[in-house]
Amino acid sequence: MDAGSDTPRIHPTEIIEHGVSIGARTTVWDGVHLRGPSSIGQDCIVGEKTYVAYGVLIGSYVKINAHVYICTGITIEDRVMIAAGVIFTNDRYPRAFEDGREGLAPSEPTPDTLRSCVRTGATIGAGALIGPGVEIGSYAMIGMGAVVLTDVPPHGLVHGVPARLRGYACVCGAPVASIEKTTFRCPRCGRRYTLAGTSRGLTACSRD
Repeated sequence: MDAGSDTPRIHPTEIIEHGVSIGARTTVWDGVHLRGPSSIGQDCIVGEKTYVAYGVLIGSYVKINAHVYICTGITIEDRVMIAAGVIFTNDRYPRAFEDGREGLAPSEPTPDTLRSCVRTGATIGAGALIGPGVEIGSYAMIGMGAVVLTDVPPHGLVHGVPARLRGYACVCGAPVASIEKTTFRCPRCGRRYTLAGTSRGLTACSRD
């Protein structure tokens, strides 16, 4: 790719199926498999050996590290970071067979295939497992190795197996306060927040 070019940078070992859309200046590294139809926005990085299923929507300015598995039904909004080895799941009742029938169950989505969404600015730590039907709120922070089975509120800081709400994270990524407080300030960048409730996360961000 020439300097200043808007053309995506695609490694020659990548597998790109029909119907995949890749935005300007996005870089896709070696061994990546992109199934179609799917969409990746501009100025993204998709790390080596990552798999993106059909029906996945990825926004712009998204950083996906190596060996990430993104199954069908996943939406990733802008400015999200997904660290190495993250796995998304989507099946509520996973079986290799259909009850009462011979042979393998179909690979296509069924009524038990649940959709998940990672909202703007969230970070998912290395090796995390994301359960089906989960929404990860904007600017949330998921700890490495976490098993996320329930929704995470905006700015929520979660970790553990299963992952539990441990506090909140600032837009800049720093932890800002314990969950007992209702108003607080980021010690790193000075942003101020109000807690709207454990399910609604942080709101009313301002900066000195």
